[in-house]
Amino acid sequence: MKREKVGPGGPAWHADEAMGRRYADGALPEPDAWSLEKHVEACGRCAAAVSAAVRATGTAGPLLEDVRGALLRTVAEEAPGEGGGATVRKRRARARRSPLRLSLSRRADFRPASASLPGRLARTVWAAGPALRGAWGVALLVVCAGAVALAYGAGFLAARSVFFALAPVLPLAGVALSYGPYADPMYEISAAAPSGGLRLLLIRTTAVLGVSLPLLTAVGALLPAPPGVPGAAAWLLPGLALTVGTLALGSYTGCRTAAALVATGWAFAVLLPAAAHAPNGAPAPAVLAEQLGRCVSGSATQSGWAAAALCCAGLLALRRRAFDFAPDHGPGSYLNRLENS
Repeated sequence: MKREKVGPGGPAWHADEAMGRRYADGALPEPDAWSLEKHVEACGRCAAAVSAAVRATGTAGPLLEDVRGALLRTVAEEAPGEGGGATVRKRRARARRSPLRLSLSRRADFRPASASLPGRLARTVWAAGPALRGAWGVALLVVCAGAVALAYGAGFLAARSVFFALAPVLPLAGVALSYGPYADPMYEISAAAPSGGLRLLLIRTTAVLGVSLPLLTAVGALLPAPPGVPGAAAWLLPGLALTVGTLALGSYTGCRTAAALVATGWAFAVLLPAAAHAPNGAPAPAVLAEQLGRCVSGSATQSGWAAAALCCAGLLALRRRAFDFAPDHGPGSYLNRLENS
């Protein structure tokens, strides 16, 4: 495989002669063959090279020549002039009266149920990943409902502080449950597909963030705000940075382990200092609110979270190949063994 710099929107690599010969001989690994077949749809240069390699093989070359010769002879016999045009018209008339054509025309008028709006919505939810259609979505709703019930039903003064302590790590659980053999029964197929790997993980992560960020922010704004508690949107940038950091760390350890490590680090950063300054060992509402303010409030703190998110995004871009190709070969095989263990 030869990698080259090309224009915007163009392919980032080209197939070399060795790859074309291996594809023609059937020796190219299946994920690589799928990737090459997807690539030649948009690259005429590689399509010509692969076509020449296939024609040069001992079996496919003569067969393609025979098919080409038969096709040319058929076209020459049915060409207009000297009765050829009449033959073509007769065949078209027979095709119009053909039961198969009538059957296909009837089927063309049939619209399956999946083409309706509920069907498209169901396919979208399914493609968004296991997290949105599994236990994570239910747990997210339970946490939000529980925070509102504690604040307004039980009069719990620290409901907003505890909620904002949990909010940045809730999307991490969704990311952990969105990608991997432990969560997705179609993982090996999706990871080996040309559109799998990091691209699929980013799509599912975006779906998780698209659901959790607005919901958690709206619920946080509804909760009573004691003095010193950060604003409803103060946790958004830290939460985004923690999510990107989980993806970057997941390129080394797998998403499940990375989410657990990042969530543990956040808990230590918020709860341990608050417990250490509490008089009875349990974080008081005022102490917890003050510690949250140190972690998420202020321009300097927010700038630090933004810089961390950018650094993690750069590392993720450098490590993007770690999520590709499964299950037994390629850069992602190490991650597959970690995720299955």
